[in-house]
Amino acid sequence: MLVMRYDDAVASLYQVPIDRFVAERKRLAGELKAAGDKDGAARLAKLARPPISAWVVDQLWWQARDAFDALFETAQRLRDGKLEAMAAHREAIAKLRAEAAKILISSEHTATEATLRRVTQTLAALAASGGWEPDPPGALSADREPPGFEAIGVSSEVPLPVIAQAKESKRQTQHARAEHDDAARARRDAAEAERRREREVVAARAEAAADLRRAEAERAKAAAERHRIEAALRTAQGDVTQREREVVKLERDLAAARNMVAQAKAVVQGLEERLAQLHN
Repeated sequence: MLVMRYDDAVASLYQVPIDRFVAERKRLAGELKAAGDKDGAARLAKLARPPISAWVVDQLWWQARDAFDALFETAQRLRDGKLEAMAAHREAIAKLRAEAAKILISSEHTATEATLRRVTQTLAALAASGGWEPDPPGALSADREPPGFEAIGVSSEVPLPVIAQAKESKRQTQHARAEHDDAARARRDAAEAERRREREVVAARAEAAADLRRAEAERAKAAAERHRIEAALRTAQGDVTQREREVVKLERDLAAARNMVAQAKAVVQGLEERLAQLHN
């Protein structure tokens, strides 16, 4: 039999539904203690139950690993000064936000704007640090604040090599018209990226709403079926009661009939005895 290890217990704990977190923490701590890891059991018992926003970020790590890898990869490119990765980074965050909405709804939680905003901020903070430290991957117990990051998760601090290149480019630029064109193009690109992100968010919300409607329809169907079965059960129980009453009545009638047969036999026997006496 495999022995439960502390790291495995932590990974298992932060994958359970949030309403089962406390009970699962107690169970896993008991397993660690039974396996002889008393220190690990004590550490596990102290792990905090995460808020719903941190919990759903943990689920993204376990259920949408490719999207998380894209988040970290584009963040690293931005830290390396490759600002062309900004659009891809925004797309990675938007995709994870949409997945978070799906996870919340499928777990019967409300995907509020406030919750999704905290999810986005935590994703931005993880991207800023390039990892989960000091927490294990997929085991956040609290939201993270993005230090020096914008809401979309892009660092507000431009790397030094990029600053130097920008200054050199500015010194080399002699025509104000070219500068104006570059700025206009950048604004158009940024606006298009923002519109694309908004379209993706709208599509994700629409898909999440459709999923919710399907779930509600399934629940309504199940409730109707339950009511039908309950009505049939009540009818069957009534039939059983009626049949039992009929059985009791028949048993009384049978007892009375047997008594009458016994009386008739007694009369026959008496008559036979008198007849025999007359023959003698």
